[in-house]
Parts: sequence; structure tokens; C-alpha cells
Amino acid sequence: MTKPLPLAAIILGIIFLIICVMYFVTPAGSLPGFFPGYEASATGHHTKHAIVALVIALVLFAFAWFRSKPARA
Repeated sequence: MTKPLPLAAIILGIIFLIICVMYFVTPAGSLPGFFPGYEASATGHHTKHAIVALVIALVLFAFAWFRSKPARA
């Protein structure tokens, strides 16, 4: 049986991984308006935002991995 908490953590981890990639490859002026760091005329990338999103994704993946282990007898 699939546990709902690790599954939710994996889905959120994938979402944060996509956000990380968007921050790395998209200039700040081309980000969607609801993203933190959106600036209409900016041409730079938000590397710190991307690193934070990557760390959150890795923490969520680690959480899902540890929570999906079988229970000890």
C-alpha cells in the first residue's frame, strides 16, 4: 500500500525541482508574475532562489525516502 505522506513529498519535490530549473534558465523579467523575484525589466538570473528551491526539493526527497522504509518488526 502506498503511503500518502511520502507520495505528497515526492510530488512537492518534483514541483520544487521544476521551480529550481526555471530560476536557473529563465531571466528575472521572464518569470511568471507570481514567482518571488519577478522584476519586469531585469535580465539576470536568480541563482540564490534556484539553490534554495533545489535544497527544498532534496530535503523533500530525503524525507520521502526515509518515510517509505518498511516498519521494523
